[in-house]
Amino acid sequence: MIDTVLFDMGGTLEDIFVDSTSRSEAAEKMLKITEKHGYKLDADVETAVQLLQEGWDAYGKQRDSDDRELKPEEIWGNYVMPRFGLNFEQVKPFAEELAYMYEVSHYHRALRPRVKEMLDGLMGMGIKLGIISNTASLYQVFQILEDYGIRDYFRDVTLSSVTGYRKPDGNIFKVSIYQMRSKPENCAYVGDTYSRDIVGATRAGFGKTFHIHSQLTALKDVGTYEEKPTHTISDIYEVYTILKTEQE
Repeated sequence: MIDTVLFDMGGTLEDIFVDSTSRSEAAEKMLKITEKHGYKLDADVETAVQLLQEGWDAYGKQRDSDDRELKPEEIWGNYVMPRFGLNFEQVKPFAEELAYMYEVSHYHRALRPRVKEMLDGLMGMGIKLGIISNTASLYQVFQILEDYGIRDYFRDVTLSSVTGYRKPDGNIFKVSIYQMRSKPENCAYVGDTYSRDIVGATRAGFGKTFHIHSQLTALKDVGTYEEKPTHTISDIYEVYTILKTEQE
């Protein structure tokens, strides 16, 4: 019987997408942050957008090769800001500020409809709730959960930036399971990517998986996967209705 439901964050509990407006906003804010800390960069917004993307592409290539997440000062100090002429020691004091800003500015984010109703329903069934999220910021997920007014629903929030492991690596799922005091066969996982969420949770031995489509699905999932979700849903509220029906 499922007694624990764990959720992905971006693309699952919240809709998320990137466009030229959000890329420019992130670049503008990056330039303001660095200037505030005493470094006026010789780059306009258009150039900053390009250099930011190059830095993140370089980090992403390394990150995705071993499913490891570096700390903000390593990402920004070794991969991103050297393209603007700043080194690790210069960036380290405000790397998390950059990381937090980038997560909330580079991406448009909005809580999916009926998330609170779904969480209330699951809580009413006595189900334990948690989050497992890949993120390059130490604090952003915690703050945005507060902003959405849903932080108190979750017993645990496990982040790649804290553990150093990224989905689909099994260790990040194991950390969450131990912190939730649950057994994998009694857990369900809800996510929007096959490559990270469905593959990772299935290999970790979860009893059920739910796949919900987002913009990230097409961007992150290339090819086909042997692991298939137990349920494919279009409305996040279906997590509650399906589990409720199955456990009646």
